[in-house]
Amino acid sequence: MGNAGDIDQSEALKCFGGVAIPAPKPFLDSLKNDLKETFLPDDPLRQFKNQPPSRKLTLGLQYFFPILEWGPCYSLNFFKADLIAGITIASLAIPQGISYAKLANLPPIIGLYSSFVPPLIYAVMGSSRDLAVGTIAVASLMTASMLGNKVNATENPTLYLHLAFTATFFAGVFQASLGILRLGFIVDYLSHATIVGFMGGAATVVSLQQIKGILGLKHFTQSTDVVSVMRSIFSQIQQWRWESAVLGGIFLSYLLLARYCSKKRSKLFWMSAMAPLMSVVIGSLLVYFTNAEKHGVQVIGELKKGLNPPSVKDLAFGSEYLATAIKTGIITGVVALAEGIAVGRSFSMFSNYHIDGNKEMIAYGMMNIAGSCTSCYITTGPFSRTAVNYNAGCKSAVSNIVMAFAVMLTLLFLTPLFHYTPIVVLSSIIISAMLGLIDYSAALHLWNIDKFDFVVCISAYFGVVFGSIEIGLVLAVLLSVLRLLLLVTRPKTLVLGKIPDSKIYRSIDQYPNADHVNGILILKIDAPIYFANSSYLRERILRWINEEEDKLKASFKSSLKYVILDMGDIDTSGTSMLEEVKTTTDTRGIKLVVANPGGEVIKKLDKAKFMENVGHEWFFLTVGEAVETCNFMIQSSISHQSESCCNNATDLV
Repeated sequence: MGNAGDIDQSEALKCFGGVAIPAPKPFLDSLKNDLKETFLPDDPLRQFKNQPPSRKLTLGLQYFFPILEWGPCYSLNFFKADLIAGITIASLAIPQGISYAKLANLPPIIGLYSSFVPPLIYAVMGSSRDLAVGTIAVASLMTASMLGNKVNATENPTLYLHLAFTATFFAGVFQASLGILRLGFIVDYLSHATIVGFMGGAATVVSLQQIKGILGLKHFTQSTDVVSVMRSIFSQIQQWRWESAVLGGIFLSYLLLARYCSKKRSKLFWMSAMAPLMSVVIGSLLVYFTNAEKHGVQVIGELKKGLNPPSVKDLAFGSEYLATAIKTGIITGVVALAEGIAVGRSFSMFSNYHIDGNKEMIAYGMMNIAGSCTSCYITTGPFSRTAVNYNAGCKSAVSNIVMAFAVMLTLLFLTPLFHYTPIVVLSSIIISAMLGLIDYSAALHLWNIDKFDFVVCISAYFGVVFGSIEIGLVLAVLLSVLRLLLLVTRPKTLVLGKIPDSKIYRSIDQYPNADHVNGILILKIDAPIYFANSSYLRERILRWINEEEDKLKASFKSSLKYVILDMGDIDTSGTSMLEEVKTTTDTRGIKLVVANPGGEVIKKLDKAKFMENVGHEWFFLTVGEAVETCNFMIQSSISHQSESCCNNATDLV
């Protein structure tokens, strides 16, 4: 098996010792294939092959506008289910929209605007049947924090509002660009551990910020870290309003109880969905009939009637704070994408269908671009609203259209009714929603599975809570990238042994009963060999060799004769490293053997003349074949030495 004889050559490949060297491909073909694998792993153009031009046009339109694909098959039964789901999520969207707009330091009406236009765009362009579009607390707080550092929303509300629209525009451009350029993998740098910690920290900060509304405080810190928030709270003890605190405690208890009942029995999902709107209605009636407004209970005040006014001219492209708006848009856009796509994929698994992440990015981008031009701020697919939509039995994105029309009717006719809505109710709604984002069980799960992921999670959490949202996000991403770099630059190298009564070779750490092969060291390099890890791997391989030789000497066994490398991909730095290892092993009388090399590896090693230096016959398809050949050579050498000794003894006689 390790012989170079009986070589079968053809036009496509050359075979040495059972290992095939693929025929070289033209550079442009290789580049095209690499780009396709990087940016088009799902091959979205496959459906266009061998199709007439008219069909290609139809498929192209359906790709960007999925409603054209499922719309013709839509039925009345589906509409009945979507009508119920749409009305249900509208009852949640209206109070949440108002609450989150206040959290972003924007006029409450902007929250309602943001639940009208974006859902319509997503219904046409989105690929998820279950996703319910709306604003989210984390992005709202980030908007308030990042823009508020430059412009005070109270002192200069018009400029602040225009910057919020501009940030939303750039968020949309960024999101759509990622989708069009197939760069969705960038969002993957926000790992699951990062998102759990970041969302938990943001939820904690948002909840603490709402104590202002619960206690009826008029002046509050703009900082988001827990120290500044607690200092602001306890430095104003004289301004605490007990009426507001009692009202807040009652409504928060009601909201948490409704959510608890909905979790315990899925059929009671409507309790959690209706609770925010019921809180708004009851709170407004209480304030109206008790004149609580005159006793320190703050209310929303007047909301302007009418649909979204155009805001294209309000985009502050010429503002001195344009850089801040771009930065805010990109960061909130990434967070919105991470949550929206994660939520969409989670619920698509429940219903056994697939959503295209890149198409979703385009849909999010377009709805935020359209939203920025129609007085909306950043939107995505919130988990709470999507869960209600799913539990309400939605069948398609039409539920978003129903919700949008319900919000439209509210904007046209019902906004005066929200005049007496107490701020404390909105704070209670936000706190109850945020408590659901602090996922203790997920953090404990990370601790049990991977301690480093837990460290990333906790770092993100404390970075947000004690620093700021930006610090927490950057810290978590840096730690995730650090881990990725450690995995690349410090890959695992495993010593393999033979599983008893089989021809399988596995790590002796994982299988302590695996048999060592005398005179042979089998190493598996569990990562590609690149410039970033070649120096480390050289030192680690030589260390394994030194340790193996020391063990053999201590046990008075035969010396090390062969080192078999089971390896993956490689670059030019890797080939240089192997040359250095070969030089070292040659000086020690140890033969270097390669097993299980891939096609690209063989091509690179052949072009680098490494195969020629080692010997083509020392490249094997499997570790088993390499061990058999090395064992045969060891036994042959022993037999030859025995014969020589016998001949010498005979000559002496």
